[in-house]
Amino acid sequence: MVDIHCHILPGLDDGAGAVYDTLAMADLAARSGTRTIVATPHCNIPGVYENYLGEEYWQAFSLAQEAIRQEGIPLTLLPGMEVFATESLPRLIADGKLLGLNRTRNLLVEFEFVEDPDFARHVLARVAEAGMRPVVAHAERYLFVQDDPQIVFEWQALGYAVQANKGSFVGRFGSHAARTAWRLLDHNLITAIASDAHTPVMRTPYMADVFDMLAADYPPAYIEHLFFTNPRRLCRGEDPVTFRAVPFDESAQ
Repeated sequence: MVDIHCHILPGLDDGAGAVYDTLAMADLAARSGTRTIVATPHCNIPGVYENYLGEEYWQAFSLAQEAIRQEGIPLTLLPGMEVFATESLPRLIADGKLLGLNRTRNLLVEFEFVEDPDFARHVLARVAEAGMRPVVAHAERYLFVQDDPQIVFEWQALGYAVQANKGSFVGRFGSHAARTAWRLLDHNLITAIASDAHTPVMRTPYMADVFDMLAADYPPAYIEHLFFTNPRRLCRGEDPVTFRAVPFDESAQ
C-alpha cells in the first residue's frame, strides 16, 4: 500500500514527537503491508504549525529517512505536506514554500472542519490556477461535506482528488464522518484512502484491517485503486484513476 497522508516526521507537529515514534509508526505501517509513506506534517497553520519548506523540514525528513533505513524497515519515505487552506496559498506556491506529494503538483490541502463551502471552492480554485492539483484531505470530516456531499461531485468534475481517512470507516471521527465516508465510497467519489496517522498508539498507520474490511464488501479492483494505484499515481504526478460518480438521490439526503 501507499499512504499519502501521515504525520511521521519527528518534532514538527502533533504527530511523531521523536524519532522513536517515527520508527514505531514506520514498523507498524510496514507490518500492515504499506511500502511507501508520504510524510505530511501540518503546514501553514498560522501561529501553530507553519513548517514551510526549508532547512527544518529537510532536517526532520532526513533524520526520519535515515533512521528507517538503519533499522532495516522495508518502507520508502517520500516528502510532502498537509497544507492548511488560506488566501495566501497562491503566493506560497509561487515562493516555493509548499511541497506537493513527492514534489509533484498534487498538493494535499486541509480546511477548518467548520469551513464555509464557498471559501473552500475559492481556495481550491486558486490552488488549481497556481498550477497545482488540489488533493482534499479527509473530505468526509468537514461539516460542509457532511451537510451536502454534492460538492465532492464538483471537485471530481474539476479534476481535484479526494482523500479519505481509513479511521473514518470504523467510526474514529464520529458517526457523521463515518456515514459520509461510506456515502462517498458508495458513490465513487474517493480518490485515495490514507491513514492520517499521528502516533503508533491511537491514530496509527496500520491500514491492513480497513483494507481487508472494504475489500470484502466492494469490488477488489476498486479498493486496490484507493490503497495502491491512485496513491502511487499521485506520488508520480500522474492523473488518478476515476470511476463514474453515482448521483445522490436528492430525496435521501
